[in-house]
Amino acid sequence: MASKIDAMKAAAVANDPTRPQGLALYSRFAFAGAVCCSVTHGGLTPVDVVKTRIQLDPVTYNRGLIGGFRQVIANEGAGALLTGFGPTAAGYFLQGAFKFGGYELFKQQCINVLGYETASQNRTAVYLASSALAEFFADIALCPLEATRIRLVSEPTFANGLIGGFTKIAKNEGFGAFYSGFGPILFKQVPYTMAKFVVYEKVSELVYRTVDKSTASGTMQTTINLGSGLMAGFAAAIVSQPADTMLSKINKTKGLPGEGTTSRLIKIAKELGFRGSYTGLGARLFMVGTLTAGQFAIYGDIKKALGATGGVEISK
Repeated sequence: MASKIDAMKAAAVANDPTRPQGLALYSRFAFAGAVCCSVTHGGLTPVDVVKTRIQLDPVTYNRGLIGGFRQVIANEGAGALLTGFGPTAAGYFLQGAFKFGGYELFKQQCINVLGYETASQNRTAVYLASSALAEFFADIALCPLEATRIRLVSEPTFANGLIGGFTKIAKNEGFGAFYSGFGPILFKQVPYTMAKFVVYEKVSELVYRTVDKSTASGTMQTTINLGSGLMAGFAAAIVSQPADTMLSKINKTKGLPGEGTTSRLIKIAKELGFRGSYTGLGARLFMVGTLTAGQFAIYGDIKKALGATGGVEISK
């Protein structure tokens, strides 16, 4: 009975003439996702620089996150902490648009195929499938810029920024070099995004069982988004850490002549081992927890400002 009432409410909201529909709605989701990802990833560039240094050179950078900051500043100056800011902000602007916009779109497609009641009853599966599909397309956009960012961070003298680094890789190594890390980026980002959205949705759902969302203040909703996002970020970081380390390694240098991506990944995995694959986890927990909390808070606030409130809701 409750599911039928929820379905009737969803239909009423969908048919509301004042609510954005179709392209107007999903472009708002995409824009909100682009801004929230670009701002948070760009703002945490210094943490990402230190995390990548720890992953690529754990012998030198062996003093943890704070010690890593001090080492980078002492060796290269404070400006080095912003290495890769350009490709980070640009890459995650594109990725965020595909990720968040695609997630909402694929959720709606699941509802169209399954019906609201069935989708609601199987919402965990809907969250998993929608986030995985959205992330796949998002990674196609992200991969070249992520490859450029890692090269700039791992080799500070490689180029002087996004355009220079992108152009140099394309000229010297060919366009295919941008996608040498596509396998590991999928291996990293797809489970990361699946964990991120499912945990966020589940934590939010638990909270809203005790808090009436329709009467909750804007500040309360933002606080709930922050808390749910923080939990989602921790889960996503743990799930995706091994692939994140491998991605940093494979993008650091080009492969040997005739060496394929798969053989490179196998070799890197053997060299790292289980413990090595979790190098830099502390820095990444801090980074991913913070940025995911910020993402969901900013995403929710921008959606509200653009009149795209609620998203595609199937929670009970």
